[in-house]
Amino acid sequence: MPVMNIGPVPQSQDGFYARNNPYQVNGPKGFTEFKLMEENEDLYARFDFPGVTKESVRILVEPLKKAVFVFGDAPKEFRHDSSHRKYGAVTGLVCDCCEISNIQCFVGDGVVRLILSKKKINLHFPSSFGGATMPNVPFLARIINGYNPEVAGGHPLGPVTLPHPSVLEGSTSAYESKHLPNGGLFLRIDMPGVPNDRFTTTVESDGGITVIGRAPPAMHDSSGREYRGKVAVVPLAYDNRRIKVIAKHGVIRLIIPPF
Repeated sequence: MPVMNIGPVPQSQDGFYARNNPYQVNGPKGFTEFKLMEENEDLYARFDFPGVTKESVRILVEPLKKAVFVFGDAPKEFRHDSSHRKYGAVTGLVCDCCEISNIQCFVGDGVVRLILSKKKINLHFPSSFGGATMPNVPFLARIINGYNPEVAGGHPLGPVTLPHPSVLEGSTSAYESKHLPNGGLFLRIDMPGVPNDRFTTTVESDGGITVIGRAPPAMHDSSGREYRGKVAVVPLAYDNRRIKVIAKHGVIRLIIPPF
């Protein structure tokens, strides 16, 4: 029996728990999360950019200080990755009375978190923040003018998963598999928010390889998230110590040699 990959399988007959990631089994759904902080009306924003490095994240503020653009690069970490990935997203104000006055940025485990502060420039109008992810179009044409909950919020159950709307270049899927010339298997699985030491890989009695990742809540996240799924099958006598596990920046990669 060769080493075989198992594509993402819905958690129930109704579909995937979270259509943004086929392996998520609990916690907040969606590629992003926004929260207006009651104590000071700052905006907290979480963007899932799996594979992104802290050094690659760039923050741009448009000239009127109404919108903030977030960019990040996820390098091709391993030779079997199909390509690098580039991300871009935007959030900001949906009013005319304020401007963005301060930006705090925190990057870790494939997640970018922002805290945006604003100040009044026109006292005659109420102020508000909004948030959205940015599709595959030039960012200059996408100055934020609202909030799309289907793109930037919780997704209902469904039979298929959605492509990552913030990916500007590279794969938009949270899953990638590649059969190697030697008969082995390479897998890339996005689990944003999971620290390197919170991934576990087990070989079940039936030869199935199950990957689990636990993302603890950080900063102002509504809660933590858990990912789980059977990703491959190996022969029953397979020595699981031969499996190479590479966990980095909210992405786990498995290299499974042939039997």
